Amino acid sequence: MKKLMLAAALAAGLGGTAQADGHANDVTLQLQWVTQSQFAGYYVALDQGFYEEEGLNVTILPGGPDIAPPQVLAGGGADVMLNWMPSALAAREKGLPVVNIAQPFKTSGLMLTCWKDTGITSVEDFRGKTIGVWFFGNEYPFLSWMSQEGISTDGGEDGVTVLKQGFNVDPLLNREADCISTMTYNEYGQVLDAGVSPDELVTFKYEEQGVATLEDGIYALEENLDDPVFVDKMVRFVRASMKGWKWAEENPEEAAGIVLDNDETGAQSEAAQIRMMGEIAKLTAGSDGSLDPADFQRTVDTLLAGGSDPVITAQPEGAWTSVITDQALN
Repeated sequence: MKKLMLAAALAAGLGGTAQADGHANDVTLQLQWVTQSQFAGYYVALDQGFYEEEGLNVTILPGGPDIAPPQVLAGGGADVMLNWMPSALAAREKGLPVVNIAQPFKTSGLMLTCWKDTGITSVEDFRGKTIGVWFFGNEYPFLSWMSQEGISTDGGEDGVTVLKQGFNVDPLLNREADCISTMTYNEYGQVLDAGVSPDELVTFKYEEQGVATLEDGIYALEENLDDPVFVDKMVRFVRASMKGWKWAEENPEEAAGIVLDNDETGAQSEAAQIRMMGEIAKLTAGSDGSLDPADFQRTVDTLLAGGSDPVITAQPEGAWTSVITDQALN
């Protein structure tokens, strides 16, 4: 928080620019979860002065289990939010016109982690098993995957029993589930930290199954993109943020340290954040911040194939734009 306040003070002192332009240089970013290396690029951009170089005064708001980024954005509490695309597209279809303006994460970190001694070696072995799945929009890639595999999610010997999983790994450790949802950079490490050996586990990465959806995109409200001043601010924000991400990729330990400096809870361990940053760097690698139309369409197709209750019911129109990244990259 001290660094956030320092950045604000520095931005306010840039030759009076921020004051002269009103809010033209103020950006509030709503994260989708608590302060951790998943968001290192933004904290690095703040810490290393990349936002300051663009004349921006950036405030980063941590998320949490009781914070819904789309609601914060809709209520005017933030200029931009980070969100998984399934959640963002669902919000858009329900009437909140959010638009993806940049996509720092190129690949997905979502996977299922299973006990090897259950006999699970392939997707077909899920039949008759209990699988922990995150909800609140995170369930749709799984439901779509099972639909494409012809596996019922209503239980029984031929289907899977879906356990609504909290944001922890207890169902696996307590043997309440045969498999649980994990992220490569977070919960999988928590399972290992609990004393489980990788040799005891089998993992299924959504990316490798062809059902991965885009994660951690940057979203703004469509109406704001009609404002040239806002667009200019977003161009500078995305450019500085991507500079932060590339710095974080190249300096993972230092980036993790910057994240810890900004974590007011003190609940994160240095080792865990360094490990997380190493895995996050694999997901942002190869991305310059622009959204690949093929990746967008893959996400949409996965969501549309989500069984009897898909997250979206029609091909989205206007759900993303390259206007910001086209300018930022130039």
